[in-house]
Amino acid sequence: MILGPQAERFVLHFGEMGSRWGVNRTVGQIYALVFLSPRPLNADEISETLGFSRSNVSVGIHELQSWRLVHMVHQIGDRREYFESLKDVWEIFRVLVEEKRKREIDPTLTLLRGLLLEQPSNADEAYAQQRITEMLELIELSTAWFDEVQRLPPETLESLMRLGSKVQKVLGFAGKLRK
Repeated sequence: MILGPQAERFVLHFGEMGSRWGVNRTVGQIYALVFLSPRPLNADEISETLGFSRSNVSVGIHELQSWRLVHMVHQIGDRREYFESLKDVWEIFRVLVEEKRKREIDPTLTLLRGLLLEQPSNADEAYAQQRITEMLELIELSTAWFDEVQRLPPETLESLMRLGSKVQKVLGFAGKLRK
């Protein structure tokens, strides 16, 4: 597979962003390539296109499968494994948020709940426990809200998101009127 200049910039950028999102550069670039490909790719094609070793590609694919962002497909008459990304960008967003929640939010909730089971022994600990309670309530409220939003069809979710920018404009205009 030969990448055009636009696709190459996209792949390189996803590599840079990968490290900010909790995966390494190689995994980010592999995902970007598989995402852009109109057909499933095998590991050799990915390796050749990106100039990565076959073992790096295998590790990267395994990581992407653990995130549920790519899945394996087979082709008739070919024993190699091929990989493709989810096609629907809303589904990709949903899966990413679910995986981030499972890996980052849920352990934090468990920790906060456990901390609140302990009795404070002095005023400083009581204050800290109150702050932890506030943080727990915020995270629980946010995750409950997201659970509800996640059930919406993509069209409704998109409308809701667009409504947010319109509300901001109205609130900004109302704020200017008050001044």
